[in-house]
Amino acid sequence: MSAADIKKGVDQKMQRSIEAFKADLAKIRTGRAHTGLLDHIQVDYYGSNVPISQVANMTLVDGRTIGVQPWEKKMVPVIEKAIRESDLGLNPATQGDLIRVPMPALTEERRRELTKVVKSEGETAKVSVRNLRRDANDHLKKLVKDKEISEDDERRASDEVQKLTDKFVAEIDKLVQTKESEIMTV
Repeated sequence: MSAADIKKGVDQKMQRSIEAFKADLAKIRTGRAHTGLLDHIQVDYYGSNVPISQVANMTLVDGRTIGVQPWEKKMVPVIEKAIRESDLGLNPATQGDLIRVPMPALTEERRRELTKVVKSEGETAKVSVRNLRRDANDHLKKLVKDKEISEDDERRASDEVQKLTDKFVAEIDKLVQTKESEIMTV
């Protein structure tokens, strides 16, 4: 394994950390409806747990309401129960075959709590990026110890890994700031 391989691997892993962070942010409610909120909810479908998106169509009825249209009529109560019992605090209402999921307006206190959650998720993402930096630097030190690269090459590679780390930490900060402003907008 060369220094270039280590840098390339670290870049890919940090990119995956950012993608995971973006997915976590998408689950945090902002007061506006979007179908991604229900993605992590699992329903019992003939004995196996599957995401709602695999048993129903999800659409936006309006800015504050998600419409869930199950493909099978018998899934309506199962999906409704799963949404109601999820950690999102939503109260779905059934109208025939359509399940309407209204998004309640967020209170000021709840908005502040959600910004704290966003900051906490951001810190977790930064820690994972920094851990990847540490692992890459350890690999580089091992290469020097095994005399596969010179100390100068190791120093250059460490600097490049640090630049990658700074870039991804800045991106995380930007994502956190964007999500906070989204949450605090009434």
